[in-house]
Amino acid sequence: MSDQPRIAHIGVAVENLADALAFYRDVLGLVPLAPEAVDGATIVSLPFGGPDIELLASATPDGPIARFLAKRGPGIHHLCYEVPDLEAALRRCREGGYRLVDETPRTGAHGRRIAFVHPKSTAGILIELTQAR
Repeated sequence: MSDQPRIAHIGVAVENLADALAFYRDVLGLVPLAPEAVDGATIVSLPFGGPDIELLASATPDGPIARFLAKRGPGIHHLCYEVPDLEAALRRCREGGYRLVDETPRTGAHGRRIAFVHPKSTAGILIELTQAR
């Protein structure tokens, strides 16, 4: 485990997983991981040998990805940073006045411990923090 944060993945909201996967599979030759259902979304991870791309499709008409797509359309939804100590990072967020979506860590895709920082606190970017493995 590194002491330095790193980009774990980039979440991309898509309207149709099959259509979005075609580029990554057919042009880039990537093999997607099996889809996962988390937080009202279907998530397909694409390993790039560094930060992954996570394609996010809404599994429910009123879920967070559906709301994002209705408001902003398809595109980058969030950046995920892997940190060596998730609780310490959240404590520093609270001490610094950053607005948290998740006050305590929860389970995200791949069983990882995660927490989100509100985009109003981070220059308009939704930030996901995840515990380093």
